[in-house]
Amino acid sequence: MQWQENNKSMQTLKNALLSISSTEHGAELTSIVKDGREYLWQADPAFWKRHSPVLFPIVGSVWNGRFRIDGKEYAMGQHGFARDRDFSLIEQSENKLKYRLESDSKSLEIYPYPFRLDISYHLRDNQIDVIWEVENIGSSTLYFQIGAHPAFNYFDFDPRQNRRGYFSFDRSEGLECIRIVDKGCADPSSRYPLKTDSAGLLPIYADSFDETDAFILQDSQVKKVTLHDPNGVAKLSLDFDAPLVGLWSPPHKNAPFVCIEPWFGRCDRAGYEGEFKNRDWVNELAPSQRFKASYTITIF
Repeated sequence: MQWQENNKSMQTLKNALLSISSTEHGAELTSIVKDGREYLWQADPAFWKRHSPVLFPIVGSVWNGRFRIDGKEYAMGQHGFARDRDFSLIEQSENKLKYRLESDSKSLEIYPYPFRLDISYHLRDNQIDVIWEVENIGSSTLYFQIGAHPAFNYFDFDPRQNRRGYFSFDRSEGLECIRIVDKGCADPSSRYPLKTDSAGLLPIYADSFDETDAFILQDSQVKKVTLHDPNGVAKLSLDFDAPLVGLWSPPHKNAPFVCIEPWFGRCDRAGYEGEFKNRDWVNELAPSQRFKASYTITIF
């Protein structure tokens, strides 16, 4: 089933190895095809209605759906609002697409910071560079988070089989994660080991995410995550400079996909009711400053 993209036009880039598509709605990547095979989840709402949304200006949830700026309280749903807004296509070439979203009267009512957000896709051989640029166009410090949420189809998926595949990382020892514990928020004080096998692989099972919802690796433990098929063959990888990465698949749904999510930010710690600027893993920009980051998807 293909999710309808709010009637916004789709843009496509192609080369000899890959074809990718994206849409102005959310500036969302919607397809990655190699040799006739779709690698990106196709947004069947029975499991999850998105492909690869950008998370901005928050990653994850704020406690009780509320946050405070200079003592005033605001409400915001999980992962922010950018993924549900229409961007403008501002650049298109043979191998690049660039989209822009700017703050407006509607956004300022729920997030009182003027901003400009650009998202670009650059196709290079068997790789896609995803580039984020955030600019502070206001007169005071801008506080924000930003993250990715791409969903990839499992390879040779069989809902009757327990083994889904494997993750591997650019580091195989001493890995630990934190977990979501309450109302979409985390307990960073409790750490859980991620134990890879002798080949450096972390098995993914049908119930791997049922208890924890997501595995969150923070403190720049890894800079690369690779997804392998059930036979251990590497199929795709993400390289990133983000300090956090989330691994997620819908719990208790036997879903046919998994997400690998580089983040510059994270959900609130459970019970947090302080100022937005003091949340864990918040970025700040002085007026006229720009933040730029990227990650790369490689299809093998």
